Amino acid sequence: MKPWKKYQEDTAAYFRSIGLEAETDVTVKGVRTSHDVDVLVTSHFHGFDVRWVVECKLWQKPVNKLHVLGLREIVADIGADRGILLSESGFQSGAIEAANMTNIQVTSLDEVKESSSGSVYSLRLRELFDRIVSCKDRYWELSKERRIEYGLRPAYGEHNYFGDALIKMCTDILSRAFRNEYPFESEEHYVHILFGSAKIFSSPREVIELMGDLISELELKLEKCEQHVEQA
Repeated sequence: MKPWKKYQEDTAAYFRSIGLEAETDVTVKGVRTSHDVDVLVTSHFHGFDVRWVVECKLWQKPVNKLHVLGLREIVADIGADRGILLSESGFQSGAIEAANMTNIQVTSLDEVKESSSGSVYSLRLRELFDRIVSCKDRYWELSKERRIEYGLRPAYGEHNYFGDALIKMCTDILSRAFRNEYPFESEEHYVHILFGSAKIFSSPREVIELMGDLISELELKLEKCEQHVEQA
């Protein structure tokens, strides 16, 4: 595999490792024309979609301003949320200035991997937080009887899956992750039930992986219950 191609594949693999979908060498249709994209990063959850365009420049010289402006045009034309320009050889000052205060990020793959509080993790945490807030609204729109029937909360005296406790726990953990308080513990009782006593969260990647799976499970339970209510 050629080095530039491996760079693209390594980039896609990284984004997949934090719970996002990533494809290489994608042609995306925009409003004005079609664009060949090195890596297209997406996620699709209940009511929340993310779309990032990632361009990979494995060059011997710093990337210039024109490539930042070009990526801005692509992002705008296809309606993406963010553009990320990766280069292991750095960026000219004009490129950095052109990216400032825009939805374009100029960085390297190594920097993205090493940063524990970078924008990629921040965006992923924000997405999870928005999803758990939505879950909370959906949860309380259901009657207590429906929540018990579909396993979203235990009946009186039982100790089964409890959506309300899960929502509170996820909200607390994601809030602490936003504040970059690593390592940290959560005082929520449901943490002890799911992870044991004295559970310590040590990185954004750990929070994303654990909370992502739990939120996805909750969303599936809510969707199943909501579908039954609509059909009734």
